[in-house]
Amino acid sequence: MTANSWGGIYQKLGVRPMINATGNLTARGGSTPSSAVRKAMQEADSSYVEMSELLEKAGQYVATQLGVEAAYPTAGCYAALVLCSATVMTGNDPDKRSQLPDTTGLKHEIILQKIQRYGYDRAYTIPGSKLTIVGNDNGCTEEQLERAIGPDTAAIAYLIQPNQGNAIPLEIVVEMAHAHDIPVIADAAAQIHPLDYFRRNAQSADLVCFGGKYFNAPHSTGLACGRKDLIQAVIAHGFIGPRPIGRGMKVDRQEIIGLVTAIDIWMNMDHQERLRNQNKRYAVISEHLKFLDQVSTEIVCHKRHTLSDLHVTFDPETLGKNARQIANALDAGSPRVCVEVDSDNTITINAYTLNQGEELLIAQALREQLSNANSEIVIAPALT
Repeated sequence: MTANSWGGIYQKLGVRPMINATGNLTARGGSTPSSAVRKAMQEADSSYVEMSELLEKAGQYVATQLGVEAAYPTAGCYAALVLCSATVMTGNDPDKRSQLPDTTGLKHEIILQKIQRYGYDRAYTIPGSKLTIVGNDNGCTEEQLERAIGPDTAAIAYLIQPNQGNAIPLEIVVEMAHAHDIPVIADAAAQIHPLDYFRRNAQSADLVCFGGKYFNAPHSTGLACGRKDLIQAVIAHGFIGPRPIGRGMKVDRQEIIGLVTAIDIWMNMDHQERLRNQNKRYAVISEHLKFLDQVSTEIVCHKRHTLSDLHVTFDPETLGKNARQIANALDAGSPRVCVEVDSDNTITINAYTLNQGEELLIAQALREQLSNANSEIVIAPALT
């Protein structure tokens, strides 16, 4: 893409394109599938298929990759959670499926520890189910969870995170749930790296949900995986039906192919090489900032799928503006650059969602803001 055409498809609508240095945020576009994924999606255009067959075969392929009994492509992780919540209330009973969202006579309560409440736990209630919250903001005891399980309990929900804090560990929750013959639904949306951790998470509960955007599948894809009998019910609730509660959660045939291709690439790539390539981009930014007074940079590695960040630290007092003000100026600039604010004196840059050459544009924009320079920033011709 040339400098003159960069973001032109958006500018035509009056929308400002951005350089996204914040990772796979839905609000900023989610993901950019690789050229290999885009090529596979384009090949999917060459013919139509029977969607039920494609969903079945794609699910089998993903299940083999993750070492689980079954899997089902979905319209993102949230949709997977909704379908799983419907499943634990109805099983494979077609009459119960058709009844939703009316839950009369159905086990309809899904338990969640209060310490694990999060912005997307509403997904568990969309098909008519009700969340039962146990414990408090400081944690939950096994006794509290045990007392919460009753005749209307359909499942226990669990948010998988690298650090569970004072939440009851997942393995204990699964053991307690199974003692009462109820399943566990786990939200593992972005918990996909390292690869053995990805597989362990996929195998950790009766139903586990992931977001495809995190491993560079199309933004609006995800998957549910787990026990074969439960995934069969998830499929019945899916967008094909019959009389499906998930009709509005369609996935294109092209997106399904993109999901399968992306997970195949993810499970076979050299992630250490990926880390090295990201760090090279950070080095470009650091090189442009190294002679600025009161400015320092540090690469911070972490266990998330994005592997590393660059922290740019400065003295707000000397500069006369803090990190939020600089982030706002970058967002208002041309090109528009979106970064995260870690504290008053630190900006965080994530290279995972950068396109080729954008690290140089970020370096130029940051240098202008951190040096109070007024030089014009020019979009590099190599931008893709």
